[in-house]
Amino acid sequence: MKLFKVTLILVGIFLLTSCSSIKVATDYDKEIDFTKYDSFAFYKPGIDAAEISDLDKKRILRAIERELVAKGMVKKINPDLLVSIFTETTENVNVYQNNFGYGWGWNPYFWGPAGNNTVSTNIEGTLYIDLIDAEKNELVWQGLGTGILSLDMDKKEEKINEIVMKILEKYPPERNQD
Repeated sequence: MKLFKVTLILVGIFLLTSCSSIKVATDYDKEIDFTKYDSFAFYKPGIDAAEISDLDKKRILRAIERELVAKGMVKKINPDLLVSIFTETTENVNVYQNNFGYGWGWNPYFWGPAGNNTVSTNIEGTLYIDLIDAEKNELVWQGLGTGILSLDMDKKEEKINEIVMKILEKYPPERNQD
């Protein structure tokens, strides 16, 4: 009985953490000294090309600005870095098979209780944040975050803020001390 309770708790913790997880990855030019960048501006052509609503663009840009300012950067007309975004969405279909149910049906091993299958869908979004050296017009850093999106406006804004925060936690990249 004790083992069952421990297993149930561990499964619950796994489900809670897996449902809210955001996967983050970054890539950057290892030859760049990121300490020289102290200002930014948004790269309008890149942002205009992002295929999301203008309201979501505003939410994302506000979150990016908040995170970069918190890192000591300043928004300027003639910046060191240009910030661009790109988004992708994927609809996931989840099928849950439950061998416990009501009524009788065929089970491969015996004639007995019928199983229940449930199908659900969710939208998984990926946000790419590109940081471009304004002088050279070259991509120097890219971060991406993937998570499940919500249609509830309060949760949507919270999720966008969380994704942006997690991505920009990795900026600037730490230099390896050789």
